[in-house]
Amino acid sequence: MKTYVPKVGETEKKWHLIDAEGKVLGRIAVEAAKLLRGKHKPQFTPHMDCGDQVVIINAAKAKVTGKKTDDKKYYSHSGYFGSLRETTYGQMLAKHPTRAMMVAIQGMLPHNRLGRKLAKHVRIYAGSEHKQQAQNPQPYDV
Repeated sequence: MKTYVPKVGETEKKWHLIDAEGKVLGRIAVEAAKLLRGKHKPQFTPHMDCGDQVVIINAAKAKVTGKKTDDKKYYSHSGYFGSLRETTYGQMLAKHPTRAMMVAIQGMLPHNRLGRKLAKHVRIYAGSEHKQQAQNPQPYDV
């Protein structure tokens, strides 16, 4: 018996809406990464984009457990000597409320061309208003 591989455009893409208010950051990122990859579909293929589009609202109201607000650190480096920057989760949430969620989701996607393509299929908003009403995203319970 041959292995079934779906053709490009054969998979149906849906829109999912995730409300992050009061939910744990990592748990939301896991569900979003699963939807972006398409692992919830029976025709999942690891090397193809067969996932769905995801809209996350209230990302600024997502919570973290323990003392991660002060202890969790994000690092960035420009490539120059001595340019390593360190930011805590609390600082990042104050300055860029959606970036922590995006970093968490990207860490759960493949680190190659496919992962960079899939990362473009997620829209994250700090508040409850979003611009994807025309796509009619279906609420997804995390």
